[in-house]
Amino acid sequence: MLRARRSGKLSDHGAERWIVEHRVDALDDVFVWLSRIGQTGAVWIAIALVLALLRRRPAILWTIPLVWAADLVAYGIKVAVGRPRPHLGHALLAVPYDGSFPSGHTTTSFAGATLLAWFAPRLAPGLYLLAAAIGFSRLYVGVHWPYDVLAGAALGTLLGLAAVTSLRMRARSRRRSRAGRRRG
Repeated sequence: MLRARRSGKLSDHGAERWIVEHRVDALDDVFVWLSRIGQTGAVWIAIALVLALLRRRPAILWTIPLVWAADLVAYGIKVAVGRPRPHLGHALLAVPYDGSFPSGHTTTSFAGATLLAWFAPRLAPGLYLLAAAIGFSRLYVGVHWPYDVLAGAALGTLLGLAAVTSLRMRARSRRRSRAGRRRG
């Protein structure tokens, strides 16, 4: 069972330990693979490239700098916070040396999923499911705490929404500019 603090709140460390202790051998390779494709947002860059080509919409490629920016923002926060990673000797991957909070994989995943979902709304459920699976993989392989992943999901979603807002404003500005030229 999950260990709780005296206040009755769920313990970050207890939840991480519970997840690791309840691994299923048949799923180990799946979660290691999910963790690897989430490295530096590689899967989101690949999806953006494919969608941009298939839909002939170069604007989808804005996902690439967003994912890179999300990775840099997460790294900057990691350096500032300096939270140590789980160190119980049970990780399925090499434990990175940088800080734990927030999860960079999860931040880039939710940023990429949010922007790509705006460009391809029908794909949104699958994109967010993949982002959540990558985030959970970081817990499963034993290199993050649950709050790291939750913070990464929130941060990535906010960065993705900021990118959507920026692109919407840019599109409105272009439409106004074109309308003004037609009138003049």
